[in-house]
Amino acid sequence: MKHEEAERSYDDAPWWAGFGPVGAVGLIVLGAVVAVWVFFRLPGTPENLAGGYYGAAKIIAIGLVVAGGALWGRSRR
Repeated sequence: MKHEEAERSYDDAPWWAGFGPVGAVGLIVLGAVVAVWVFFRLPGTPENLAGGYYGAAKIIAIGLVVAGGALWGRSRR
């Protein structure tokens, strides 16, 4: 029974945990592109503009958290 438990692997990390600094910059840029997309009301923009800006802000915030974690990890070495 213990052998079966050792083979099981559960990933408790969030989907963005392995991005690193390059992925963080990518997320920040993607969030900015989404915000510009909503600002110019290009096709696919939601009726409620606040929802579009909220989504863009979430993407940017995740990018900033990942970038901060990557920089903090480097400074602690």
